[in-house]
Amino acid sequence: MTTTQNDAVQVGIGVLVQRGGRVLLGRRRGAHGAGDWALPGGHLEFGETIEACAARELAEETGLVATRFERGPYTSDVFTTPRRHYLTLFLLAHDVAGEPQVLEPHKCEGWQWFDWHALPRPLFAPLANLVDSGWQPPGA
Repeated sequence: MTTTQNDAVQVGIGVLVQRGGRVLLGRRRGAHGAGDWALPGGHLEFGETIEACAARELAEETGLVATRFERGPYTSDVFTTPRRHYLTLFLLAHDVAGEPQVLEPHKCEGWQWFDWHALPRPLFAPLANLVDSGWQPPGA
């Protein structure tokens, strides 16, 4: 089987921010998964640690700053349209300061807090796969 650049598996990062027993989600816009609810996150860049990526994406998308990240589970996510395959690594953000802001309005309609057991639908595939796995954040 011949692979192309489009067949390469990419690494995505999902940042789980909890506050008051709820988790922060944004409604995606513009990219694949538009209209789906997702965690803050994005692509791991060459040479970047997963914690540095989580801190960067969290700050770029929401303005929030976390002082510590804990590595969590991962999912393998295959999208048919567009054709993409991601390995998504989830990190739990700790000691998060600030209030979420929409800093990339072309990518996110807005941020809201949800109870883990009452998440909105539809969920972005990596988050849906995480939920379907039965994993739950601490305190959920």
